[in-house]
Amino acid sequence: MARVFNFSAGPAALPEEVLKLAADEMLDWHGCGQSVMEMSHRGKEFISIAQAAEADLRELLAIPANYKVLFLQGGASLQFEMIPINLLRGKAAADYVHTGEWAKKAIKAAKTFCNVNTVASAEDKGFTYAPAQGDWKLTKDAAYVHYTANETIGGVEFNWVPETGDVPLVCDMSSNMLSRPVDVAKYGLIYAGAQKNIGPAGLTIVIVRDDLVGKAVPTPPAMLDYKTHADAESMYNTPPTYAIYIAGLVFQLLKRTGGLAAAEERNIAKANLLYDYLETTDFYRNPVAKGDRSRMNVPFTLKDAALDEEFLKGAKAKGMVQLKGHRSVGGMRASIYNAMPIEGVQTLVEYMKEFAAAKG
Repeated sequence: MARVFNFSAGPAALPEEVLKLAADEMLDWHGCGQSVMEMSHRGKEFISIAQAAEADLRELLAIPANYKVLFLQGGASLQFEMIPINLLRGKAAADYVHTGEWAKKAIKAAKTFCNVNTVASAEDKGFTYAPAQGDWKLTKDAAYVHYTANETIGGVEFNWVPETGDVPLVCDMSSNMLSRPVDVAKYGLIYAGAQKNIGPAGLTIVIVRDDLVGKAVPTPPAMLDYKTHADAESMYNTPPTYAIYIAGLVFQLLKRTGGLAAAEERNIAKANLLYDYLETTDFYRNPVAKGDRSRMNVPFTLKDAALDEEFLKGAKAKGMVQLKGHRSVGGMRASIYNAMPIEGVQTLVEYMKEFAAAKG
């Protein structure tokens, strides 16, 4: 069976080149006679895989030397709790920007540990924009400022980096990390679930500045303490070994294909192709403010919602899957992460034109 164009929001498509290489190495990694899935995480073979993955990620993102890179588990959802546990450092409050469902979950989790100040919210317009910095009401004594770089459900993305002065900036980059260059030095902490642009579900990456590690008050339980994992080089417990291996292959591929600047160019081209078509038709509608439209997740609705199932059925027949929108907003959603080739977006746009011509 031919591979489909997978528009899933996550777990998402992986680069075919990576999958083929992993398949070739499935039974025997580099002549060691075993699969990466079977290796001891403390053996020299896997240690070399993990070290190479970290080195390549550091190179791709130009991560400064005074930042730890942690390969953890638990997804962004666990980070919603680990962040206040570790970064409050005895303070009573933290600032959060509310831009949609994932920001909402982060805010809810943080309220267990501190006073949450919602310094800006896009709820007034149905979470269809990113609040401008000038509208934020930052708190003087906040322990940190948290925002979600890209909302996968609403299709809203920050195309700029907030300024928070001396207050550490914390960012959930789960759905756009590695899609563009990032100035890591502007952040206190960046975190991302892997299952969008990085690798398989099960791996979570945390990039945290040294001065924010080991300062939690009170000292957290070992598994919830960034210092535990930093001191053990992400090997305190068994890490998600195969997910780290696949992520490492993705990092290598990105390096071979021009790095993050080239990835950004490809992502801009794909997003423009789809958004440009949406601008020409009233059969489909994207609700997001133009300046805040996501390059990664493009939600759209049909003029007549009664046609949704027929649209999805027709798309599947043409080799396109996972286009159904999130249940909370309905409609459609095309997730076009790094691994989605431009041919997939071209196929989608052509189908959308055909469907609109037949049903409009």
